[in-house]
Parts: sequence; structure tokens; C-alpha cells
Amino acid sequence: MNEQAELMAYPNDFKVFKTSEKLFITNKTLTLLFYSAKIKRMENSQTRKQIIIKGAEESNGQSSHLITDFVDQMSHLYQYRELIRNLVIRDLKVRYKDSVLGVLWSLMNPLMMMVVFTIVFTVMTPVAAIEKFPVFLLCGLLPWNFFSSSVMGSTTSVVGNAALIKKVYFPREVLPLSMILANLVHFLIAMIVLFGMILIFRIPLTIWIIYLPLIIFIQVIFTMGISLFLATINVFYRDTQQIMDVLMLAWFFFTPIFYPIGILPQSYQLLGITLDVRRLVYIVNPMASLIANYRVILYDGAPPGLDFLVRTAVTAVTIFLIGWFVFNRYSWHFAEEL
Repeated sequence: MNEQAELMAYPNDFKVFKTSEKLFITNKTLTLLFYSAKIKRMENSQTRKQIIIKGAEESNGQSSHLITDFVDQMSHLYQYRELIRNLVIRDLKVRYKDSVLGVLWSLMNPLMMMVVFTIVFTVMTPVAAIEKFPVFLLCGLLPWNFFSSSVMGSTTSVVGNAALIKKVYFPREVLPLSMILANLVHFLIAMIVLFGMILIFRIPLTIWIIYLPLIIFIQVIFTMGISLFLATINVFYRDTQQIMDVLMLAWFFFTPIFYPIGILPQSYQLLGITLDVRRLVYIVNPMASLIANYRVILYDGAPPGLDFLVRTAVTAVTIFLIGWFVFNRYSWHFAEEL
């Protein structure tokens, strides 16, 4: 049996084109790209072959193997970077297909939302005296849009590609990851609007902006963890998407996006217990912590608290590991459930 037939079975509706270096599989809008040299290395590697064919069933469950499995799967996932790139490009093209403005909507959308929120919360129903409200708003709205779009898109990414999963092998993590990366591109483009408002309102950019890539990376890790978990749950319980529509709306209002954390009461009595409300918001809502870090470096021009940033990063990594474990544990049963 040749190397392609051993790893995957191609249906009749797939067109296969093979060159000396690459193997292309097309199914209307999707192009899967694999390097034949990498496929051959996977055949020669017993460990990789076990991951592909037997998966998590071969694991003995010992904690000492978790790190090894994680590193090996990340290396395995890296081999499909061309596939991830193609999926990201596909998502970017599909989003604005036949649109007049095209990718400019990544700029127009946050700009129009900024105008609406500014009118509502500074003119019609002012929530607080916030200076330079458009900048304050965008520091929270843009990260939230990135998070919300990524989570909702990733939740249905596995179920939405059920036919593909049943017919061809590739790491299932590719689906939610490509969705997140596509939304990350939109987020970075939308940041142009934020920096434009920073210049218009003459907010000085300080050296602490060097923390921006780190904060974005922490948010990507956190978003990936949530997305992997929800994508798994949605395979077995299809009501997940409808539930998340409501939860994401509630999460939006519980996150200090268009209002400062200072308008919340400092303390609240619950069953005789005094709760520090503001601190509790940061503890139970990682997005509140992330947005606070964005605002500190971009709106306030100050350094983020090191302990606060570290706690946010630890929370993000913990959620990522939980999401990865759940996804990895059940991904081998996706084809059966879809």
C-alpha cells in the first residue's frame, strides 16, 4: 500500500494533483496541501503513526506522558502549517467575497461601532465622565470582537467540516486554529483604527507599547483554549452554539468594555460574606483582565502590573491546556459522531 493510501482515503469527488514535491487535494473551496516528504517521515516514525492511527487510545494515562504527547502533537501540527495558511486565506476570502469594500470592512466595522457606542454612552445615556471615550472604547471593543468572533466561529468549525473530517486525515486542531488566526488578521487590521484615534486625540504612545505583542499572544492562547473546549462540546451536544449566543452576550455586558471598572461597587454583601466586586470581576473574567492590560499600555500609557499580567498569563495557559486536553481526548471520536 502506498503512503497516501495508508494515511488517507480520497472520495471520488476529490480531485488529486501530485507533483514531485507537493500533493494538492481540492474540494470546491478548500485546498489541502501536504508535503510528500513529510508524509514519508510520518510513515517511518512509529510514534507519529500511533498518534495518527491509534491516537489517545494508546496512552496509558500517566501524567509523565502528557508533556511528551503535547510536544509531539505540536510538532505534528507544525507539519501542516501550509494547510493552516490555506485555510486562513480561504476564510479571509470567503468573509468579504463579492463585497464592494472588501477587507476595508475590517476598518469600517469598528469605526461605525465606535460612533454608535460613543453617541449612546456619551450623549444619550452617559455612564461616566470618560475622557477620550472613543479610544477608551476601542481598547476594549477590538479585543472583544476578536475573542467573540473566534470563539463563535471555532465552536462550529468541526461540525461545519464534518464531510471533510470523515474523508481525509489532518490534525483536527487545524480547524479552530485557522479560524482564530483569520480573526487575528482582522483584529490587527482593525488596530489601525485604534491607533488613528490615539493620534487624533493626541494620546502619547509610550515605550510600554512593547507589551502589546505579549498581551495579544496571551489573548490568542486564552481564546484557543476556550475554542478547543467548545468545539469539542459542540460535536456531542449541538445545542452548544445556541447556548453560546446567549452566554457571549451576557459575557459582553459583564466585561468592562464601554464602562470603567470604577463604576462597579467596591464591595457587595452576599449571605453575610463581603465580596470585593472589582477584584472578583478580574478573577472570574479573564477577558476583563486582558482588556485592562490593553487599556493600561494604550490608553493610560503606563506599564501593566507585572503580577497582574503574570496572573492573566497563567490563567490563559491553564485554560489552553484544559481545552487542548479535552479536544485531544475526544477528537478521535469526531468522525463517529458527525
